[in-house]
Amino acid sequence: MAYITIDDNRCKGCGLCTIACPKKLVSMSETPNSLGYTVATFSSPEKCTGCALCAEMCPDVAISVFKE
Repeated sequence: MAYITIDDNRCKGCGLCTIACPKKLVSMSETPNSLGYTVATFSSPEKCTGCALCAEMCPDVAISVFKE
């Protein structure tokens, strides 16, 4: 099973990860982080394949991918 974590303090809300995810498991949150950015959120970890495209697209290195 694969999953990702998103560091809310590093994410600037560019949205590139939402475009990169082929399963559309990454979306933008409704509420801003402590810096005022609407950050990316991850849903449905059971559907994640661990392809890491979201992490590769992230310019802020805010996404980590784990495979178990």
